[in-house]
Amino acid sequence: MRVIGGSARGVRLKAPTSGATRPTSDFVRGAVFDLLENLAEDWDQVLDLYAGSGALGIEALSRGAGRADLVDQDPRACRAIRENLAAAHLTELAQVHQASVSRVLGYLNGPYGLVFVDPPYHDTAAYKALGALIQRRLLSPAGVLVVEHATKIPLHDPGQPLRLVQERRYGDTTVALLMIEEGVTVDHRGLPGDI
Repeated sequence: MRVIGGSARGVRLKAPTSGATRPTSDFVRGAVFDLLENLAEDWDQVLDLYAGSGALGIEALSRGAGRADLVDQDPRACRAIRENLAAAHLTELAQVHQASVSRVLGYLNGPYGLVFVDPPYHDTAAYKALGALIQRRLLSPAGVLVVEHATKIPLHDPGQPLRLVQERRYGDTTVALLMIEEGVTVDHRGLPGDI
């Protein structure tokens, strides 16, 4: 696994020693960033939830993101993320949070222009984090939410204020890109349904 674009291109990334982590392949990561090149306007602040190795957040930093918060509750994953950030010379641009996603969403400050949600495929309850992201206004109005999920477990239409912009399948993995619907006012009651 390597950084595939930007200032840290070619840097090898370590996967956590935990068997629970499923790193995004270089191929899928490259495809995601190809899609984002034409869609995402603001990569200044990036949020990588269920970060695992940190590959998605590190790739965004390598390609010019200004700052990233990387979140994983597994201490082995957080150790790997820190080592990967150091190898890519991106440590000063990132903060690693060793905590559950639900806890971190309670204190992070946004808005983020790019948010990655890549939970373990069997953890379908993790997609409820999307509601908390919107409720706390952590996704900027023009921001992009990238959700990776198992192809055999479809991502249901989240409803307003989120809309599905693109969806691509790569074997067992499907990547969905969502944005806030233009003209929809987001308030604390305007949450998407369970996903």
